[in-house]
Amino acid sequence: MIGDKDTGDEDAKIIDTSEPIDPTDTVNSNRTNQVEDTSTVVVDVKGEVNKPGVYELEVEDRVIDAIEVAGGFTKNADESQVNLAQKVQDEMVISVADSESDYSSSLSGTETNEKLRINQASVEEIESLSGIGPAKAEAIVRYREENGPFTTIDDLLNVSGIGEKTIEVFQEEIQIP
Repeated sequence: MIGDKDTGDEDAKIIDTSEPIDPTDTVNSNRTNQVEDTSTVVVDVKGEVNKPGVYELEVEDRVIDAIEVAGGFTKNADESQVNLAQKVQDEMVISVADSESDYSSSLSGTETNEKLRINQASVEEIESLSGIGPAKAEAIVRYREENGPFTTIDDLLNVSGIGEKTIEVFQEEIQIP
């Protein structure tokens, strides 16, 4: 179990968010430059982890690495709701639900009020969007894997087979960062 494991990962750094970064401060200035380094990403780990916070990780790290750096899951964590194999992305929020929360129980119901996170969704999840079939869903995932995460809804226009009319149909169903 992740929560019981001592990772000893000295490469990951926690970023102190209790005070704003002063650009004239050389210590904070150096930290800002590190965050902008393309070999690292900054993720926010929340919820049922032992040390929630904002962490700097390597660009090739996975969600499991972020959870480990955050001290692992608490005993109340609903581990089944987290894709541990997913690669981390800059500005990503990893939210670990409580196993007894309404959120995790609502996922087993037929409908949730949650929007689909297009940058993390699987082909099958994308197919659930209005007007999207298997070919378009695969094209979205392929584009995302080759070009990186979508930053605006207009980025979807670069995907083969997706036009403005298609986006109009499902834009209220998705979340882009």
